[in-house]
Amino acid sequence: MSDEQDDEAEAAEQWELVNTPLGEKWSGRTRYAAAMFFYKRGEMTAETLEVYRICARLDSENPLPIVSDRGAGKDWLKRMGFK
Repeated sequence: MSDEQDDEAEAAEQWELVNTPLGEKWSGRTRYAAAMFFYKRGEMTAETLEVYRICARLDSENPLPIVSDRGAGKDWLKRMGFK
């Protein structure tokens, strides 16, 4: 497997993790860890990552409405299909 394929596989896995269903045990922390991956790749703003950090201990809290309310992460919200 090439480095590019490895990167794509890792991104696909992190995408699944950032979309972990709300309410599952440790799901907030899982989403935050995946969000850090996308932040490090330059695909998420620091302000958006901060919302995921705040929500990390709140497994039932959807970070997307908070990101939207703060007027941050418009590209991320679009990518997540949030309206």
